[in-house]
Amino acid sequence: MSGAQHPELASGRWSQLTLLEQLGNVGSEVERAVRWKDVDASRKAAERALELMDLTLDDLKNRSRLKEIARAREVLADYFFGGNGYLSTPASLSGYFFPFALAARAGR
Repeated sequence: MSGAQHPELASGRWSQLTLLEQLGNVGSEVERAVRWKDVDASRKAAERALELMDLTLDDLKNRSRLKEIARAREVLADYFFGGNGYLSTPASLSGYFFPFALAARAGR
């Protein structure tokens, strides 16, 4: 992966978001990555999703959820850049991340 694509978030703004908002934002990048036909744009969206997962893992308030967050990141990396050993599909990825976006929006 290339350098930080979200420098403003990496500088601390990400930790101000709730876990629901964080994973909802990851889900937005995942949706872009699976839907965009342009291979380069899709790859960059997948890289952004993984970068946001890394920021989520680094956020101290998420310590109690590290196992789940780390597994979700592993599944994403496997789907986009590995051999898809988890047999993920765009529908399964959406099915995991979309509820976070809905819950974050409902909490506003």
